[in-house]
Amino acid sequence: MSNATIRPEEASHFGRLAADWWDPKGSSAMLHELNPVRLAFLREAIDLHWGGDIRGARPLAGRSALDVGCGAGLLCEPLARLGAAVTGVDAAPENVAAASAHATAMGLAIDYRQGDVSELALSGFDLVCALEVIEHVADKGAFVHALQQALAPGGLMVLSTPNRTPHSRLFLVEAAERTGRIPRGTHDWNDFITPDELRELLSAAGLAMDEPRGIAWSPIKGLHLSDNLSLNYIVTARRA
Repeated sequence: MSNATIRPEEASHFGRLAADWWDPKGSSAMLHELNPVRLAFLREAIDLHWGGDIRGARPLAGRSALDVGCGAGLLCEPLARLGAAVTGVDAAPENVAAASAHATAMGLAIDYRQGDVSELALSGFDLVCALEVIEHVADKGAFVHALQQALAPGGLMVLSTPNRTPHSRLFLVEAAERTGRIPRGTHDWNDFITPDELRELLSAAGLAMDEPRGIAWSPIKGLHLSDNLSLNYIVTARRA
């Protein structure tokens, strides 16, 4: 019996955005704003986990990285530039096609695959990322288990997701979608997951979650790392 995590309607929604994904002023504009914040967290987490040189340009050299729910490759390409052998997985074939074409144009060798991570039998990755993904999957437990199966012993996992709070409902669902900063229909607030719920899911899959960092927004700073978890948060996890 399949534990498929893909929701076909979600894959179709994001597939329709594929052609516009790399436009920083297009439908994925907020992801472009979010990406530097996520990358700053990732770089620090990578250096701390493997004890790397914080000045090094390629801290992932010799390591493998998996980005689940990769879209058109906004995270995969920076990971490749950090030295990793990168695999990107996405449910929407349109996203995989757009990601592959963009990587080729940038001269980057990234292995993109279309499908459900719970059915691809992936394993042995030093770094496993699922950023802004778990809120879109059909079976969160099966999804987290598949991430755990993909993670190599001694590896590092990084997840980010909106928190289920009144603040995230107001900002990410009502305001952002109404003003066009996020395409309409992107989020269902009821599918957002709290840090405590995520910790329980990870624990059930044999993973230990570290303390989350908030991703907050202000008129002065824009999106930034924060102690405030009410909008969005990012976290690392490891095999327990």
